[in-house]
Amino acid sequence: MLTGRIVKNISDTYTVLTNNKEYPCKARGKFRNMKLTPLVGDIVDFDEANNYILNIHKRQNALERPTISNVDYALIVTSLKKPSLSLNLLDKEISSIILANITPIICFTKLDLITSIEQKELNKLSKYYENIGIKVFTNNNIQELKTYLKDKYVVLTGQTGAGKSSLLNKFDASFNLKVGEISEALGRGRHTTRHIEFHKVDNIYFADTPGFSSLELNQYSKEEIKASFPEFQDSNCEFRDCMHLKEVNCKIKRKVEKNIILKSRYDNYCDFVSR
Repeated sequence: MLTGRIVKNISDTYTVLTNNKEYPCKARGKFRNMKLTPLVGDIVDFDEANNYILNIHKRQNALERPTISNVDYALIVTSLKKPSLSLNLLDKEISSIILANITPIICFTKLDLITSIEQKELNKLSKYYENIGIKVFTNNNIQELKTYLKDKYVVLTGQTGAGKSSLLNKFDASFNLKVGEISEALGRGRHTTRHIEFHKVDNIYFADTPGFSSLELNQYSKEEIKASFPEFQDSNCEFRDCMHLKEVNCKIKRKVEKNIILKSRYDNYCDFVSR
């Protein structure tokens, strides 16, 4: 018996990677009885002689879109222009990722299209996200990002046109992706919707997600959404269950007024919990 990670799933065949070798495996019938389906990303014990998955280890996290587990990071590829930066969508992605128990990372793209004034605003924005514990990169410091993600399992997300294909080309020039080809290259082509795969790019394992432009947080409670804002923790508000909306003596609202908390973050929070 060996232990490995599922890196690809096509129909009922699961490709398990261990010691740089891949094994095509089937899942034992017991998983169906347990109403448990193996996911790409699962750490599993398997019978390498008969190619059967015997046991699925406890998952650290899991996503529904795509159905994938045990992701180290979600890399939010965020365009500054064409499409224009949407802080509402960015914050929605961050909350969704944190609530899935995954660490978000931001990568801003298309810096060549912004003005010097917009660059200064971007620097302030990046510093804010860094201060609340979210790593920020740009596609101009790709080597630093590659080093940070080395040997990690990463889900790519971002609007269509945000520059995911261009970013992957910078990771590995031989990849040579054309704009719009990323989903197909990472195993999510339009004719392979049941094909989910981690694709190795320069010692990083990437998987793609559907576009998040229609992402909603309706499945989460208001309290869960509040918990997805790191800067709201340890607020010391007068009321322990303060939702930071209309309550009196709310410390979070005071921090917004003093520009300690970014107003766009607070406005987006109010938008998310009011839906």
